[in-house]
Amino acid sequence: MELPAPAALAAALHTAYAGVTAVVSDLDDFDLLLPSACRGWTVCDLLLHLSLDPQRALIALSTPADGPPDVDFVSYFRSFPGAGDAAAALAHAQWVRRTAAAYSRPESVVERWTETAAAAGYAVGRAQGENVHGFSAAGWAQPASFIRTQNLVLAVPDFVATLVTEAVIHHLDLIMSLPDAPEPAPEAAAVALSTMDGLVGSDGLPAHWSEREALLKSTGREDLTPEDRKVLGERAALFPLLS
Repeated sequence: MELPAPAALAAALHTAYAGVTAVVSDLDDFDLLLPSACRGWTVCDLLLHLSLDPQRALIALSTPADGPPDVDFVSYFRSFPGAGDAAAALAHAQWVRRTAAAYSRPESVVERWTETAAAAGYAVGRAQGENVHGFSAAGWAQPASFIRTQNLVLAVPDFVATLVTEAVIHHLDLIMSLPDAPEPAPEAAAVALSTMDGLVGSDGLPAHWSEREALLKSTGREDLTPEDRKVLGERAALFPLLS
């Protein structure tokens, strides 16, 4: 269970965010009101929820924290505030719906996502020490440093991996009612699968699962079959690994 090099992680986040943008950029207002795979949320609602990640990244990457880290890219998903709290999840779901509805048109949420995701991708590139459009990375968190988000401290590469994982899972949620939409990019999906492998334990995910099947079953989007449960054994009780 290892992450790619920081530059490859930055590229994975870019492709993950670009993939989401490709899904929503040509949708009209009515398409954006189609249901997503997240219960109670339309495509527009889910996109607003997802836009909170690049917004959070912009803050985190510009305010480095002291180490050591509290969590890595796997244990983060067991530790962030509200994890496993049904009341908190419902409150957030309601807030997202009300906030998305406050926009005059669903297409305005696409504009919010597109601008914020592009800015976060730029910030992550600078965090890898790259010279982006003539600007140096001075003043930004570096690959060997740490950031604080949701009251947790993570190493920068681990933080970027959590963003990729969230984007990949919600990309699949977005396209539930959009059968012709593109799937997540393979390099982004690989990061999300590394997260699932870490959450399920040393034996990893069942070898007979496809990448898409592994992501959907690991997150409770598809039910485990009797064969799956036999292969997983006691680890089946861990599912869904995250939701």
